[in-house]
Amino acid sequence: MGPGVCRDDKPVGHRVSAELNAMPLAGRDRAIGYALLALAVLCVVGPFAWILMSSFKHQIAILTGAWSFTPTLSNYTEVLFGRRSDFAGNVANSAIVAASSTVLVLVIGTLAAYSLYRFKWARWVTAGFLGWTLVFHMIPALTLVGPWYLAFRELGWYDTLAGLVLTHVTLNLPMTVWLMMAFFREIPPEIDEAAIVDGCGPLEAFWYVALPLAVPGLIAAGVLAFIFSWNEFAIALNLTARDTATVPVAIARFAQQYEVQHSQMAAAAVISTIPAVLLMALGQRYIVRGLTLGSVK
Repeated sequence: MGPGVCRDDKPVGHRVSAELNAMPLAGRDRAIGYALLALAVLCVVGPFAWILMSSFKHQIAILTGAWSFTPTLSNYTEVLFGRRSDFAGNVANSAIVAASSTVLVLVIGTLAAYSLYRFKWARWVTAGFLGWTLVFHMIPALTLVGPWYLAFRELGWYDTLAGLVLTHVTLNLPMTVWLMMAFFREIPPEIDEAAIVDGCGPLEAFWYVALPLAVPGLIAAGVLAFIFSWNEFAIALNLTARDTATVPVAIARFAQQYEVQHSQMAAAAVISTIPAVLLMALGQRYIVRGLTLGSVK
């Protein structure tokens, strides 16, 4: 067959994807597809809708399981402005810890990923480092609580936001390195080489050339790191006290020994989801792209 005859220069993955998109579901298959989609949406939205509805109920309405109730904002008022509530301070603690750990994770993870992919490290160094980050990411966080507790007590960092920031950086760094390496892999190395030929040093090529092209990766990694830090519970529960508790720990404290304040707990849970929902809405397409890089060539 001559050159150019029946030739398709598109990657196999793109051709398969196009063929699948050209085959819409019909009849029974469409009904099954819509039913499965509706079930998935119900499983995701249903629990949140239940918590949202409970946050507007009085405690007695929740305990009796009443479907008909008079909505009230007293739960939100008590959570945010109540005399015995520290929830506003807990939100500030979570914001400080999540923002600080995210910035540190992005700086360290981006530099590490760029160094591993662009510089000529020995193969065993790159493979060993990435393998260790993967293994470390698989270790349950609770197994690290004991060593961190003892170390922070000796260093005077127990019950401090700085100590909690360091633990969150440690937990989220492996994910950030892997994500940023996937984005740097999509940037042709010839671009960096051209910058170096034009007189840029390695750091200048990184700062002025590679980093602007990897902004979508920074957004994806930053959103995920912030949300994981915001929602982290086990480490914060063991390494903080009342004044430094974060939002998940504060929500758990609405369940006391002799009483569970269901309505206030629901209101606090709804408030705590607002930053995560906003960030996911803003960075969704970057996150999807980052998590699927390399899956189709």
